[in-house]
Amino acid sequence: MIAASAGDAALERAVALATQARDRAYAPYSRFRVGAAVLAADGQCFAGANVENASYGLTACAERIALWTGAVAGMSAVRFVVVVTDTPQPVTPCGACRQVLSELAPDATVVMATVGGRRQEATVRDLLPGAFGQNDLAR
Repeated sequence: MIAASAGDAALERAVALATQARDRAYAPYSRFRVGAAVLAADGQCFAGANVENASYGLTACAERIALWTGAVAGMSAVRFVVVVTDTPQPVTPCGACRQVLSELAPDATVVMATVGGRRQEATVRDLLPGAFGQNDLAR
């Protein structure tokens, strides 16, 4: 992973949107609030925040909510996926989110940011090399 470069106005808008979404996360159990934003190639931006549930397996991550919202809206190819946490260092998406990213945003750059301003970036393929995909399914 490398430090993410700033300066792209659309990316900065996505970081701001993910930070705002993080503030609205529903995380009464873990208290680990995450915000995400997906920036599509056509400039549309879709946000998500983690939503927990007392039945832990029903919890949904911010990244997946943002990706699913974009998919339902008919988003074009994804340029960036931004993940914002309130941690000392940027945090990568979980394994389940990496798998969904490999399906819905395989060519995206993932920008992992903190509310304190630290950033790192990686490609989806960097985060999940050898991902399981549709070509692995028996037809």
